[in-house]
Amino acid sequence: MFFVGPLLAALLLVWTTAPARAATLIRDSDIENALARMAAPILKASGLGGSIKILLIDDNRLNAFVVDNGRIYIHTGLLMKMNTPEKLQAVIAHEAAHIANGHISRRMANLDNARTISGLGLALALAAAAATGRADVAAGLALGTQSSAQRQFLSHTRAEEASADQSGVRYMAAAGIDPTGMIEVQQLFEGQELLNVTRQDPYMRSHPLTRDRIRAMERYVAAYSGKARPQPELDYWYDRARSKVTAFKRPAKWTLQRYDESPAKDVQHMRLAVAYHRQQERGKALSHINTAIELRPNDAQYYDLKGQILLQSRQFQSAVTAYRTAAKIAPRDSLILGNLGRALLTVDRPKEALTYLEDSRNRDFRNMRVLRDLGSAYAQVGNNGMASLSTAERYALAGRLEDAEIHAQRTLGLLPRGSSSYRRADDILAAAKRANRKKR
Repeated sequence: MFFVGPLLAALLLVWTTAPARAATLIRDSDIENALARMAAPILKASGLGGSIKILLIDDNRLNAFVVDNGRIYIHTGLLMKMNTPEKLQAVIAHEAAHIANGHISRRMANLDNARTISGLGLALALAAAAATGRADVAAGLALGTQSSAQRQFLSHTRAEEASADQSGVRYMAAAGIDPTGMIEVQQLFEGQELLNVTRQDPYMRSHPLTRDRIRAMERYVAAYSGKARPQPELDYWYDRARSKVTAFKRPAKWTLQRYDESPAKDVQHMRLAVAYHRQQERGKALSHINTAIELRPNDAQYYDLKGQILLQSRQFQSAVTAYRTAAKIAPRDSLILGNLGRALLTVDRPKEALTYLEDSRNRDFRNMRVLRDLGSAYAQVGNNGMASLSTAERYALAGRLEDAEIHAQRTLGLLPRGSSSYRRADDILAAAKRANRKKR
């Protein structure tokens, strides 16, 4: 299910946010699946393997960044601006190099509580800084920290940038991908150093660009020229991810006029399904997503989109059926499992919903929407201790530690002392108290 944007929230989409000016994550199985496919050859070449998750930030400005060793964040603006998978892969290669070369590990070592539950809000708080291009806005959003290490976390040195450039080009060449995309990405930002800082894209401010850096990158690319292989499958997945983002973010009329720019027929029908759904034309939306499914009958993400259309059209039982099919095809997809659990809550089956929601949480404990649904499901079956724990974890993840403390304290009085759930609540309580001490 695609989650984004405030103007359509009541009808279509849901925000996942940290407090104040925090970044907004788009959590969508289809997009994350496509991004993972495009990243896979780069991550394999870098030695990072499948340990890195590529997540999308809902922001039209051009930016990409890392704040820990497990996730690379990309702005929707950057994804929509690019027109080839190689350019996106160049961004992923550069950010992966920051991780592989230890730039993030050295910074994480300076941040307090990075390995405990108290670190849950850190990534989104730092993502808020990257979204605005100002690392200082992150101060105070996560864990109550005010350290200079956090405020400067996103500002890469020239030495780090040169290292990431060289490594990124090497990863692309090793994966058989044309590294020219690395130069083409940098050319998007040429001349921005002459602009007032408030008008520069955030990427420019966190990744300092110089003419010398571009010349050096051109030399790196020239050394690896002629080693690229075509990647038609990734052309498809790039177009699919970009098409879905634009279908939800651009006006529906824009999509209806341009849907056939996608070469794949199933992607064309997916775009039409989203556009008609946004215009509240349920019949046309379902017709087009059904056609996409006919073209790709084992595509879990198309069933997931069908479930979203049905759920938001208040066809709850039909939505459960669509999500159940998606979960059968992709039983380890945490987002699809969470969507199925949510749909089951709408048909008053909280006990069954818990099975899928807990499975989803165990696979991705940072999904605040799932934590909210878990709290609701546990409350409906009368397990108030687990309901409070889910709520405490959701507030901790959002950086709202005062609220998290209240619910964690309540949890300790309701769950068996020493149980794993009790210890989770105790971790949150300890983190909240440490943060409160720092504020004093």
